[in-house]
Amino acid sequence: MRILLVAVGRSRNGPERDLYRHYAARLKWPMTLKEVEVKERLPPESLKAREGELLLAALPEDAAVIALDESGALLDSAGFARRLGQWRDRGTGTVAFLIGGADGLSAEVLRRCEWRWSLSRLTFPHALARLLVVEQLYRASSIIAGHPYHRGCRQ
Repeated sequence: MRILLVAVGRSRNGPERDLYRHYAARLKWPMTLKEVEVKERLPPESLKAREGELLLAALPEDAAVIALDESGALLDSAGFARRLGQWRDRGTGTVAFLIGGADGLSAEVLRRCEWRWSLSRLTFPHALARLLVVEQLYRASSIIAGHPYHRGCRQ
């Protein structure tokens, strides 16, 4: 199984990016980050629609697509590991996580998504959201493998 993170905006050098790379390198599944960016100035709804087009264009046809969305499901780490294990067990080739821009994801993107996931009811900077996603992916893979990284988990 491959992991794809498609995010609006470019990451900058700094501690969040360094930690993102640290956890991405520790994952047993290959992980790719694709960043998309709209250069022109557009009204908010037009910008969200254009970002949505770019996000969708970055996806493989057969990917299981997950939207990072404030109204999505809240899970604990063990629950997220079970979800990830289900995609793995059904033979999903690519699991793609989408992080939208400042105004969120377009309706077209949300229709393409198989599942909506909320990291928290809090709002995070995009660089931190990327880091949280990759750390939870690493934690989930550790839970699935029975590794003690996540000591408090009982499956």
